[in-house]
Amino acid sequence: MNILIMVGQLILGLSILVILHELGHFLAARAFKIRVEKFYLFFDAGNFKLFSFKKGETEYGIGWLPLGGYVKIAGMIDESMDKEQLKLPPQPWEFRSRPAWQRLIVMVAGVFVNLILGILIFGFTLLHYEKSYLPLSEVNKDGIYASSKGKEIGFETGDKIISINGKPIERFKDAQSVDVLFGSTFEVERNGKIVSVEIPEDFYRSEASSRGVRFIEPLNFSFRIDSVFPGLPAANAGLAKSDKMLKIDSIEIKSYGQFKELISNSAGRQLTIQALRGNDTLQKQLTVDSSGIIGILASIPYTLTPYGFGKALSYGYKDAMDMLSANVKGLGKIISGEEKASESLQGPIGIAQIYGSQWIWAKFWYITGLLSLILAFMNILPIPALDGGHVLFLLIEIVTRRKPSDKVLEYAQMAGMIILLGIMVFAIGNDIMRIFR
Repeated sequence: MNILIMVGQLILGLSILVILHELGHFLAARAFKIRVEKFYLFFDAGNFKLFSFKKGETEYGIGWLPLGGYVKIAGMIDESMDKEQLKLPPQPWEFRSRPAWQRLIVMVAGVFVNLILGILIFGFTLLHYEKSYLPLSEVNKDGIYASSKGKEIGFETGDKIISINGKPIERFKDAQSVDVLFGSTFEVERNGKIVSVEIPEDFYRSEASSRGVRFIEPLNFSFRIDSVFPGLPAANAGLAKSDKMLKIDSIEIKSYGQFKELISNSAGRQLTIQALRGNDTLQKQLTVDSSGIIGILASIPYTLTPYGFGKALSYGYKDAMDMLSANVKGLGKIISGEEKASESLQGPIGIAQIYGSQWIWAKFWYITGLLSLILAFMNILPIPALDGGHVLFLLIEIVTRRKPSDKVLEYAQMAGMIILLGIMVFAIGNDIMRIFR
């Protein structure tokens, strides 16, 4: 059942992204009166399809191979490698007869749709699921808690964040964003003085292995349990909503960040938790899960700020741009050899595992929004057979005022397809190797 849920989320998420991506190409082509011969979700390899119908000049359908989808635009060299049309004189309704600027718009339309979709999904998740955010001003009342990883790079517990890379921030979560982890400069107030703390460019590796403990957390001096997950160590030990955490073994709990770090570093160990319930002090024994969790959410004594539609959309855009920036930096590290592709590249199995074995809509939409941005970024890379490859040749044509020959485009398309097939095989191989590690 768990596998079915993972696969179901993967197929639904990718189907949404592919349909809307191809719809971008379709609408742009139709706007310039270019004929679209096919519009398919999934591939109809061998001309076998689950469903199809024809309306006007276009055949719409669902193929049997759930690896994406496509639109077949008349007079265009694409992954179908249909060269019969190209033997005939260009027709006015064909892609190849249109001016380069129109063809360029058709090719970037899919990427544009995925970019806008990612921003909208991020904004939607903020508005509908997160609903509010923790302002930095609230955290700065007490300062931050610096975990051991945070202390290694120069943070100290009690620091108050002033700016990141010279820019003030409103949300505390922006101080923990993925883009920050690829190198940034924090200005913090420490004992009345302004101090700079440098985040090294490879710090994202350290955070990736942190078991959910961030390098900095809010230094709220006390916290209570907001909810307990059934079947996990905290619930099994008898901890309950509203319990106030006092000690782990003999260590006094001064912040939720400290609590998370102690729990994470105690994976597989038995601990004694001292908690306050009403006026009673309780001692509970529990064994921390092997992944370093006990299964609670904390209620922290901070005033949250509601997003509202405008802020949700604005921060959806910011989060999307941060994620795109991190992807660009990540690809740069793979190309430069700083990062191994075998550790970074994931195929469909890895993506399905990220969705997880539980259908949680907030997580589903966040990952789908993230995939939409990744799809936009990967598709615009200048690799033949991708949208970016077509864009590259069109830009060359616009600059030189000479259109590459059909033979050049055909060979480039074949080379691009071989490259993409190799990347896909490599990514799936990575997924399989991770399963057996």
